[in-house]
Amino acid sequence: MTQTINSGQSVKPASVAQNMPLSGLAKKANVNIIGLEKADYKGADSTLCSGCGHDSISAQIITACYELGIQPESLIKFSGIGCSSKSPAYFMSRSFGFNSLHGRMPSVAQGALLANHSLQGLGVSGDGDTGSIGIGQFLHLVRRNLRMVYIIENNGVYGLTKGQFSATSDIGQELKHAGKNELPPIDLCAEAIISGCGFVARSFAGDPKQVVPLIKAALRHRGTAVLDIISPCVTFNNKDDSTKSYTWGREHDERINDIQFVPNANEIQVEYNAGEAKEVELHDGSKIVLHKVDETMHDPTDKHAAMRLLTDAHDKQEFVTGLLYIDPNRENLAEVHDLGETPIAHIPNSKLRPSPESLLKLIAGMF
Repeated sequence: MTQTINSGQSVKPASVAQNMPLSGLAKKANVNIIGLEKADYKGADSTLCSGCGHDSISAQIITACYELGIQPESLIKFSGIGCSSKSPAYFMSRSFGFNSLHGRMPSVAQGALLANHSLQGLGVSGDGDTGSIGIGQFLHLVRRNLRMVYIIENNGVYGLTKGQFSATSDIGQELKHAGKNELPPIDLCAEAIISGCGFVARSFAGDPKQVVPLIKAALRHRGTAVLDIISPCVTFNNKDDSTKSYTWGREHDERINDIQFVPNANEIQVEYNAGEAKEVELHDGSKIVLHKVDETMHDPTDKHAAMRLLTDAHDKQEFVTGLLYIDPNRENLAEVHDLGETPIAHIPNSKLRPSPESLLKLIAGMF
């Protein structure tokens, strides 16, 4: 029994995979907990420049969703405009997606996820799409705490329109066609924390060992999870002195913690020495285990400590990565509005709309 989804590929329906006994799954090689192969999480071939960090992020999204056993049809993808916003075409071809206007992705995501809050939202944006034209939408999305993962593929440049400066470009940065940037960059992680985001992390596209567990943890977070991933633009902004280049990222990566994500469904033992790790429990019982690698003693549940960390890193031009801040207790937008278990999209019109008789009665009462 097969069905055709999006790209025309034939796949097993979700119900078949989900109902397959675990013993049957164990006998079938290279499948995850719901019986899907990693190929079921892939998308179209990328048309981005060879070596683009965005493609690496797409690959890590595929890995994270496959390893978590996320049903592709239960995830919805959102994007705006830019090189980054092409990325959703390159992963999860079985998932629905919406490519919106420049900077307007948060509004589309909010509408879709309020209509059906049972879906897992995943938005991909860029530093221009988020930090410039979309900054207002971004801040209000975070403020409302919509349950979705918001990935910023941050390269410090407008790559799709030939290399202009973006809101995260380094001050003093020089580009061939844009001249010298005289304005200081916006720190999107700091903006997210100030606006009340309960999960904020930063990473580097060239570090899949850190990116994958961060994406896993973000997918299990209760509300909005912001991941600012430095993703070098190999065409316009990969000079060694740029903080968004591969060279700078590798030489200046100051990890504040090593991340391992332990799904609630699996009993996984993690080896660590007493006093060298901090365990943060998420709303569903899943855990993020943070391994201290130096004497920084960063507490990711302390908002003030996170802001100090970002401010100090900015002043020292350090590239800090890892989980910066987490608050697992804040209610998301669907919980605030008490939307209940049944999504609005699944409620019949007879219960959502008044009957013709009641409308006529209401109109008659106006005369």
